[in-house]
Amino acid sequence: MSEPNIEPIFDVAEFRRALGAFVTGVTVVTTIQPDGSPRGFTANSFTSVSLDPPLILVCIAKTASSHGVFCATDHFAVSVLAESQKGVSGVFASKSADKFDQVDWRARATGAPVMDGAAAIFDCRTHEVVDAGDHIILIGRVVDFVHTNASPLGYCRGAYVNFSLSQDALAATGARAQVGAILEHRDGLILLETPDGFQLPTGVKLEPASDAASLRGVLAKLGLAAHLDFLFAVFESGQGPSSSVQVYYRGRVNSSAAAMMDNAIHIVPLSQIPWSKLRDEAVRAMLQRYVRERSEDAFGIYVGDNEAGTVQALAVAH
Repeated sequence: MSEPNIEPIFDVAEFRRALGAFVTGVTVVTTIQPDGSPRGFTANSFTSVSLDPPLILVCIAKTASSHGVFCATDHFAVSVLAESQKGVSGVFASKSADKFDQVDWRARATGAPVMDGAAAIFDCRTHEVVDAGDHIILIGRVVDFVHTNASPLGYCRGAYVNFSLSQDALAATGARAQVGAILEHRDGLILLETPDGFQLPTGVKLEPASDAASLRGVLAKLGLAAHLDFLFAVFESGQGPSSSVQVYYRGRVNSSAAAMMDNAIHIVPLSQIPWSKLRDEAVRAMLQRYVRERSEDAFGIYVGDNEAGTVQALAVAH
């Protein structure tokens, strides 16, 4: 006799917690109902599906009050919320009857509402609705989209995650810090000329722009409209009491910003960086890695000191 096939007990709560280890963005999914009123809810089950044709999807629980509306709609929009929009996320996760009165929004091509200030928006015609267990998968064909430089709002393990360039943890250590930026312009890399040689824009902390000693303050004084993207390197420099933590970000400046530039600023093509004139040896080594990874389009984060450390890969372009 064969032994009976006994399914193991499936712990739904633990399964949900395991899924929570995956970091997602936070979106607001919206449509216009047949009576002309807007409808929307907060969702983090959003992903891209196809580039050709341009398809995205969101998942909606069958127990959700919006399930019937979105199952039948022929259009909808997805607003990828920015870091500053936790309040918007909370509004659309609530059962409030006047959600759209509490936020700033506008209509796009299909007429579906999108959130002002979102990191990105995707306006869609319904492509397909797929039954999937206790959810439906709503697949949309994108007919209109917008994206901005705003940092997205993240979600992981039941809590919001900030992807911005916060220095709170660094400040809490009490360490002396130097926070700098590797900034690319359309025509090359931004270097500052000093009596001791060339250097990257740096400050003693990241923010605020009103503090002339911060990186944001230095950039503002130079007239550089810079957008900082990702952390590139963290390393210790010096010995003993004079040691400091150096933090560098990748970023870019607007091409139009060149007209406002200080005379100390040089835009240098990556192939023409004056390595011998870079005054800091550790920064020189870091920039050499940057140029190499830039050519390969495979960036990582360096963590260590000015003599030894490791590069942790972020992504490789395909």
